[in-house]
Amino acid sequence: MSSIAETPAPPRLSRSGPAPWIAMYHSVGDCSDDPYLVTVTPDRLDRQLRWLRRRGLRGVSMAELLAARARGEGRNLVGLTFDDGYADFLTNALPVLTRWGCTATLFVLPGRLGGRNDWDLLGPRKPLLTADGIRRAAAAGVEIGSHGLTHVDLTRADDSLLAAETAESRAVLEELTGTEVTGFCYPYGTVDRRAMDAVRAAGYGYGCAVDPGELNGPHVLPRVYIGQNDNAVRLFLKHRLHRLRRRPVEGLR
Repeated sequence: MSSIAETPAPPRLSRSGPAPWIAMYHSVGDCSDDPYLVTVTPDRLDRQLRWLRRRGLRGVSMAELLAARARGEGRNLVGLTFDDGYADFLTNALPVLTRWGCTATLFVLPGRLGGRNDWDLLGPRKPLLTADGIRRAAAAGVEIGSHGLTHVDLTRADDSLLAAETAESRAVLEELTGTEVTGFCYPYGTVDRRAMDAVRAAGYGYGCAVDPGELNGPHVLPRVYIGQNDNAVRLFLKHRLHRLRRRPVEGLR
């Protein structure tokens, strides 16, 4: 592996604090054929980020959000995460993020570089970022995290596959980007204690889930699904209800 660029180590998280609001996006583009409801149009994303900024909130990467929380700050920050590493992130999402002064974390699949979302059986087929595309996103200030190698349910993986999807994917991404990779996102949002322990053992500083159930801590951070139908009213309700429904996160200020 080539030498890794000098990057600050992820902050050590301590105590317990309210669960941060972390938005979960996927593809940004045409949503006319979207059976899994994973796509928002660039215009809808633009209006959603405008809603955040008008309420004194700012969308940031997970690294920025967690670093601020470790300092006892960042209550006005919202984590923006994009799963799967769709090629449309560069063309459709990044310009909107830049327009609103936001950063984001992009969780990619280094085992499917330049491939397609073949795990979505109903389609539609969408291209994924190439290695060069991931490097371009990183050069634009986007945090790159791992979504595993190939998008498999880690709760059903044997020991060998689990190690490859967590530790190997991190090593490949660090080789590709030349920077330390500290974030992991569980495919399908599914996680159990064994998968969480594997992510921690692989050296990640945090992990993003959807609803981690009884699990708690920085390696199973809950997120809020954001889709095409999330207008201002729905965003207000999701933001308002999030902290009421989520217990404090252990190890997070």
